[in-house]
Amino acid sequence: MRTVFLRSWKVRIGLAVLVFFLLLAVFGPWLTHSVFGLDPRANDTSAISQSPGDGHPLGTNQYGQDMLAQVVAGARGSMYVGVLGAVVGTAIAILVGVPAGFYGGKVDTALNFVTNLFLVMPTLPLVMIVAGYLQGTGLTTIALIIGFFGWSGGARTLRAQAMSIANRDFVRAMRMLGERGRRLVFAEVLPHLTGLIASMFLHAMIGAVMAEAGLAFLGISDSSSISWGTMIQGAQQQSAVLRGLWWWFVPPGLCIALIGTAAALVNFGIDELANPKLRAARPATVRRTKQLARTGGAA
Repeated sequence: MRTVFLRSWKVRIGLAVLVFFLLLAVFGPWLTHSVFGLDPRANDTSAISQSPGDGHPLGTNQYGQDMLAQVVAGARGSMYVGVLGAVVGTAIAILVGVPAGFYGGKVDTALNFVTNLFLVMPTLPLVMIVAGYLQGTGLTTIALIIGFFGWSGGARTLRAQAMSIANRDFVRAMRMLGERGRRLVFAEVLPHLTGLIASMFLHAMIGAVMAEAGLAFLGISDSSSISWGTMIQGAQQQSAVLRGLWWWFVPPGLCIALIGTAAALVNFGIDELANPKLRAARPATVRRTKQLARTGGAA
């Protein structure tokens, strides 16, 4: 773990980007309002659709709203949806997938039936229908909907891994010693699934961010909230692409792309940690191996 998370450039860059956006979501709105005096909802009628320049580093939109303040405020909305949706989806996947694979029998039959039911559902159309029916309820409801309908794939993966761990010798030995199933699940099975769960969480987080952006782009979101998705929706409604107002849609789109890239980089590092075959040999190790091979060949 130390080798991967402290020496892997992919993990370092990915974590740095994710931490940056998390800090931006928490402290960014306060910083832009208190330090720079920028309000994402304030209308500057003297700077309508102004390009980036003095007073507005990222320009303004059709309503004279500062785009830098909007991007920072949108970070809080999008990251909130991403984290909450990932927490809900990952928690449900753990609660359904791990007991199903560990206990088997009737428990597995019942939980696997529920998993298969959600797995065959058309998730995106179903999310659109429910979110459209509950339109205007805010980002929290959007995040809960995304998490509630996005857990089945992770539960299926966790079920298979838990089933494999449950049949290993050390788990069977502890069962013979009288260990309770609940303790085995939390003390033996879940620690072996930490890497997989972390990877699932990151995948669910970026999935929730992109799902919120897609719902907002289609108009199925709370128009009063500010997120990267609502910014892109506003740019689409006002034909920002045709009018050349790139500063309206490029910054939020770039932020979403950076979040996805960062999550992918961290996932690569987690894969290298969980699967030794994927670990790249360091240059020093390669040189040492070559020297030993030459020495052995000379001998």
